Amino acid sequence: MKKLYFGSNLKMYKTIKETTDYLTSLADLTGDISREEMELFIIPSYTSLERACAFVDQHLIRLGAQNMCWEEQGQFTGEISPLMLQEAGVKLVMIGHSERRHVFRETDEEENKKVNCALEHGFTALLCIGETAEDKKYAAGPEVLRMQLKKGLFGIDAAGADRIWVAYEPVWSIGVNGTPATADYAERMHQEIKRCLRELFPETGEQIPVLYGGSVNPGNAKELIVQPSIDGLFVGRAAWQADKFNELIRSAKKAAGR
Repeated sequence: MKKLYFGSNLKMYKTIKETTDYLTSLADLTGDISREEMELFIIPSYTSLERACAFVDQHLIRLGAQNMCWEEQGQFTGEISPLMLQEAGVKLVMIGHSERRHVFRETDEEENKKVNCALEHGFTALLCIGETAEDKKYAAGPEVLRMQLKKGLFGIDAAGADRIWVAYEPVWSIGVNGTPATADYAERMHQEIKRCLRELFPETGEQIPVLYGGSVNPGNAKELIVQPSIDGLFVGRAAWQADKFNELIRSAKKAAGR
């Protein structure tokens, strides 16, 4: 059975104490699951990162940052540098989340600089991609995903590709009012992503994990995780209670193992 990936981005939720309580509980609840079979990761707020890294065994839960500047230091008010994240103990950096692209107007070129910087500083880079509802309407999703991958991963060599993860999150599926993609649609888009990754990295592209995110919940997790091209689930609010996330993980793992 292939290794499965489960993770969540806590966005601008949870205080430091709430975060550490959540992570401690999640580590306890899932501690019996072999990490050879599963990679579990959580991406909390910046203010929680240092305490979280001190509290949690990252063999059990890898911790990530929600964003990162492409420069080590300088006149970038409000940004976080890779050196600061290294000091905190972070292992993973999320880049290009839909809210960064569409609320804060980040470009593919900026995401590419961040991916390169993350890899240069020893992080795993989780690149988020996804098409809008308008892209979907005109059946342009595959082209949009390919462009985001080609620009976002430009200049990365085969060695760097070993520390790249991709999260496919259709913009129209994210958030409180999001509509989950059907399993068939998600699988088709994941197939397209996998093809593009193999083209970009002929030797290692097949090994890059591609996760589905976008209104994942206990009702659709099992149907999504069994799709051949889906390597894991990037779960939103359905993961923000440790016991509920544990149940979702176990249910999905059981479905994938059948």
